[in-house]
Amino acid sequence: AQVYFRVKADEESVKGSIYNVNNFRWQIVNLARTTLRNIIGTLTLKSANSERGKINAELYSTLHTETQGWGIEIVRTELKQIDPPKDVQETMNKVVKAENEKIAAIDMASATETVADGVKRAKIKEAEGLKQAKILQAEGEAEAIRLVNEAAEKYFIGNAQILRKLQALETSLQNNTKVVVPEGSDLVNVIGEMAGVAPLLGKK
Repeated sequence: AQVYFRVKADEESVKGSIYNVNNFRWQIVNLARTTLRNIIGTLTLKSANSERGKINAELYSTLHTETQGWGIEIVRTELKQIDPPKDVQETMNKVVKAENEKIAAIDMASATETVADGVKRAKIKEAEGLKQAKILQAEGEAEAIRLVNEAAEKYFIGNAQILRKLQALETSLQNNTKVVVPEGSDLVNVIGEMAGVAPLLGKK
């Protein structure tokens, strides 16, 4: 940092620069260094380089206040470049690296959580879909059974004999049984005989 200052021209200020401070030039340099260390010590390297205007303002304010009784006027301060010692630089770099790694880890954890949440939601929706499909299938089967029962009650009440004939025909068809119908015979009568008499079996 560069500090521009001058001794005020009035007699009182000249005396102050001689009697109130021992070697005001050295004291100003030492005060500037201490002040900069205190300011920069609270910042990261990145923020220190991006806030040089703010650091300049704080440095100027501190020097202006501390040198009031020395007969000195602080004209301005200029912090052109922050170039800390090697060990300090390494420490600050480690801090920056650790901060970047921390941010990266947080981002990774957040992304992983988002993916896991998406997979979880997808599985829940899939399970809900399967459940709904089974419910609809069960409801469809129940409805089919209800309609069959309703039809049986509606069309076969008082027609038990016809129902028995049809059941016998269904059994025969399922067993690949050939039904021989004599010429001139009524198919319904043959089915009736099958309901009470063993069916006539032909060669398969």
